Amino acid sequence: MRILGIDPGTVNLGYGVVDDGQEMRMVDYGVLSLSRYARLEERLRSIYDGLSQIVAKHHPDEVAIEEPFAGCNIHSALAIGRAQAIAILVAANQRLPVHCYSPAQIKQQVTSYGGSDKKQVQEGVRMLLGLQESPQPSDASDALAVAICHIQQSRLDKLLANEG
Repeated sequence: MRILGIDPGTVNLGYGVVDDGQEMRMVDYGVLSLSRYARLEERLRSIYDGLSQIVAKHHPDEVAIEEPFAGCNIHSALAIGRAQAIAILVAANQRLPVHCYSPAQIKQQVTSYGGSDKKQVQEGVRMLLGLQESPQPSDASDALAVAICHIQQSRLDKLLANEG
């Protein structure tokens, strides 16, 4: 199964593609960087186009997206929510299942602690994917963490289903 993880934002949107097999394997990651001075509708269109290209290139089976953090200011939460909605639309247009996770859920799955900082998440991603160095920038490593979270949660759900 191939997962596209997304860390939404209207200036920097991180993406990470991870394959789930015997072991997790990083396929690609990066950041869609947009001008903060561009009009919002132009940035949202660029997000749509960029994510559509990533989906076309990597053919993910599912999409996992980080939910906006409720503790950030309302303007930031609104912007992140808009980017999240665009990511959901891209996935829906390709009939891809979408799964959303809170920042605490993602940190818990990647580092075993829901209050981890960015460096701890980057190191957890590096270790879980067997990478030589931590992925940079943090938006990209956060997106890989979202994909890892979904893979780990899916594995747990399957185990629990088999138990019941």
